[in-house]
Amino acid sequence: MFKVTPNPPDTDPTSPYESLDSQKLHEAAERALDHYLNRGPDIMATPRKPSSMFIVNPELNVETLLVHACESLASANVMATDLVDHLQGTSRNALLGIAQVIMLGELAVNRALDRLDPPE
Repeated sequence: MFKVTPNPPDTDPTSPYESLDSQKLHEAAERALDHYLNRGPDIMATPRKPSSMFIVNPELNVETLLVHACESLASANVMATDLVDHLQGTSRNALLGIAQVIMLGELAVNRALDRLDPPE
């Protein structure tokens, strides 16, 4: 048994622009889409201005900065490896990967410190 359908199918002849409210709604939807989907040019045109809420003292020497970076990375590594014990599956694997990246950063900072003040 076949369902009888007109050829072409019947369509609703009502235009979305027939009433003022529907036209306003359409314009608002277009503005929202433009705002969220066409953001590329103005994002790249705006220069990045870092927040001044937390700043590093520009008078600190390189060794002091590297020591603090090394300590921060070591602390982050400890926190990540402690959290690994509470996770399973892909979350655990992801956090182990993050811990490894932190450890590699710590090793790189330690190497830089060794070059500044070679061990005796």
